[in-house]
Amino acid sequence: MYPFTYSRATGLADALQRQSDDSGAKLLAGGMTLLPSMKFRLAAPSQLIDISRLPELRGISREGAQLMIGAAMRHREVADDATVRAAIPALSALAGMIGDAQVRNRGTLGGSVANSDPAADYPSAVLALKGQIVTDRRTIAADDFFLGMFTTALEEGEMIKSIRFACPTRAAYAKFRHPASGYAMTGVFVAQYEAGGASEVRVAVTGAAPSVFRWEAAEVALSAKCTAASLDGISLSADGLNADLHAPAEYRANLARVLTLRAVEQMNGGTR
Repeated sequence: MYPFTYSRATGLADALQRQSDDSGAKLLAGGMTLLPSMKFRLAAPSQLIDISRLPELRGISREGAQLMIGAAMRHREVADDATVRAAIPALSALAGMIGDAQVRNRGTLGGSVANSDPAADYPSAVLALKGQIVTDRRTIAADDFFLGMFTTALEEGEMIKSIRFACPTRAAYAKFRHPASGYAMTGVFVAQYEAGGASEVRVAVTGAAPSVFRWEAAEVALSAKCTAASLDGISLSADGLNADLHAPAEYRANLARVLTLRAVEQMNGGTR
């Protein structure tokens, strides 16, 4: 690591002021992406501003068909929260699958989303659940937020305060874990919404590409009829997908299809 200083913000306004005063500063919540990036010298902030205990960034509540989760809520807290389990069980299940116990006790929702890590689980839920990322300046729709590997629509100095999720009729998340880290080599979140006799299905894939993305062909097929059989004959192109020592792009393309099938079968009680 390069030399840096550490400070703990006393409030939201204090954190924003500290960041404004130091263009090289980075916000620190759980640090599950930032600290490894610093260890590999991929990031070299001049200062870490700890925002993990700010009350303005915490809390979970449901308002009608929307679930709000504060950016500083830890994965374990999301997984264990009764409101999350009642509103979106699949989101609770996803949080319980992230990394290992140590990661779940430290990592935060906001940090995971802000970093747009290709292997992160949460971005798939944010995209499939029509997420709205609420910052100190504006609200950004999930479809406009994830721009690429470690790249989002956040502007310089902008901070995520909370994320709002649309509560689906039903949803499920399936992932293939990295054997060492537990992160998603590929993960698929499927969410179905029904209103006025019409069905809409969103399918978000993480871990398979440089950034999370929606699989539109699968969405069209599943919106017509949300059963695994609807995906017969539909495949995901391997073009642009990740390839590394763990799996080639073609393997990840097939894995995304298999995990989509598993998620849909979960939603249907284990049937096609």
